[in-house]
Amino acid sequence: MPPIKLLLVDDDPLVRAGLTLMLGGADDIEVVGEAADGAEVPSLVVRTRPDVVLMDIRMPGVDGLTATERLRALPDAPEVIVLTTFHADAQVLRALRAGAAGFVLKDTPPAEIVDAVRRIAAGDPVLSPAVTRRLMAHAATAPRPAARDRLGALSDRERDVALAVGRGHSNAEIAASLHLSVPTVKTHVSRVMAKLSLNNRVQLALLVHDAGALD
Repeated sequence: MPPIKLLLVDDDPLVRAGLTLMLGGADDIEVVGEAADGAEVPSLVVRTRPDVVLMDIRMPGVDGLTATERLRALPDAPEVIVLTTFHADAQVLRALRAGAAGFVLKDTPPAEIVDAVRRIAAGDPVLSPAVTRRLMAHAATAPRPAARDRLGALSDRERDVALAVGRGHSNAEIAASLHLSVPTVKTHVSRVMAKLSLNNRVQLALLVHDAGALD
């Protein structure tokens, strides 16, 4: 398999140097570029074609939130992992709603950051159900009628799958609980995300929480 191509975005050169040393040491990860400002991201993405972007939130100029929103709106956009210093932060939640596939803390052990990059590249979210609940509690919003209406557009089976994703279940767990094959579950998840115009499972889980569907 070709290595995972990674783009680092952080305004601190020491942080970038540390991440490059740490992540570049993994046999299956190649750091293909670095940026100190979100404004540099679009051109670097075009030039380096990364699979994953590790994006700091707080940067002067164009911050990581704006850069993530712009990037994820593009066709064939790379996955984004938000790099932050806070567990439960409204800005992290905004980045996830914009399409970031997960987040890691800056003090996360190196092996866990490497694992997060690998999982995101493989299409797996790096947010546990507990972290998702904590983020939603931090947002402290009442169920949103618009979110309920969007879930209402799903078939009964699609809704069952969406709720299971909202609970943080894997495809294998969903397959077992709904007596389906894993490929069938994957098809349902893909169809649900396409129908709801979502980028990834994290956004789907947030929509389920927004709708109050797990209460």
